[in-house]
Amino acid sequence: MAEQRFGLGFDVHDFGTGGTLRLGGVAFDGVPSLAGHSDGDVVCHAVADALLGAAAMGDIGEHFPDTDPAIAGIPGTELLARTVALIGACGLRPRSVDATVIAEQPPIAPRRDTMRMNLAETLGVPLELVSVKATRPEGLGLSGGVGCVALAVVSAE
Repeated sequence: MAEQRFGLGFDVHDFGTGGTLRLGGVAFDGVPSLAGHSDGDVVCHAVADALLGAAAMGDIGEHFPDTDPAIAGIPGTELLARTVALIGACGLRPRSVDATVIAEQPPIAPRRDTMRMNLAETLGVPLELVSVKATRPEGLGLSGGVGCVALAVVSAE
């Protein structure tokens, strides 16, 4: 049996001006994009960080620095696919993921299954091993209504 490894990821971005918000590779119209060097997809970024953690390979800032013009505007799913390739070079592959979005907006539930499908496809894992949940911070801070936060736990072998 392959060694089980686990990783925890976290990402946060504030809302930018204009553009289209993307979470888990899904476009959410009517909500501003998230500010960042890439597309700001906090779900994909948190999952990527979790995978790098499982592989003990640091974080996405080390592998995809915001000073690198080659990744400017890169879609979160592409950054995640590159991360899968990085850990694959070390002999690891994703096994499962559990991601949570913390944001006042947009509503996640109507798009949850599409997010799960995007993540499953990008990670190369069965859909039943991908979970996406969401909660609102209820005015207690965290995203403060001015952005989105995502947490992710992954297993890899």
